[in-house]
Amino acid sequence: MRIGELSERTGTPRRLLRYYEEQGLIAAGRSPNGYREYDERFVDRVAQIRGLLDAGLPTRIIKQILPCLDKPRIIHFPDATPEMLATLELERDRLTERIECLTRNRDAMAEYLEAVRGDNRPDTARTPGDRDGRAGAV
Repeated sequence: MRIGELSERTGTPRRLLRYYEEQGLIAAGRSPNGYREYDERFVDRVAQIRGLLDAGLPTRIIKQILPCLDKPRIIHFPDATPEMLATLELERDRLTERIECLTRNRDAMAEYLEAVRGDNRPDTARTPGDRDGRAGAV
């Protein structure tokens, strides 16, 4: 797919896609006319990159952990510095706190919706974890 389609499918501006390529996070082939061509797998890769950037990781660290996203197996990284590991641990802990906060907010919204609706209306957007065995509305 060309850069415009990847941009549309991921909601990522073309400028950022070119930047990701510059940083070595994604790689484009080139068509005979010189246009960038991206493999289908980059739709998910761009979403992963954006998520890691949103979590506060710099591109230099994202580049180092990208192999873990491709291969769900144990890989030895000889260039993993103590600073990088400390940064990843800090960001992991920060993500855990954000997830817990989002979960509390989701549960509060579910309770509010149940109270407002009088719990008479079925909700199709429920997820596991609600107190009464049903999932919480999102």
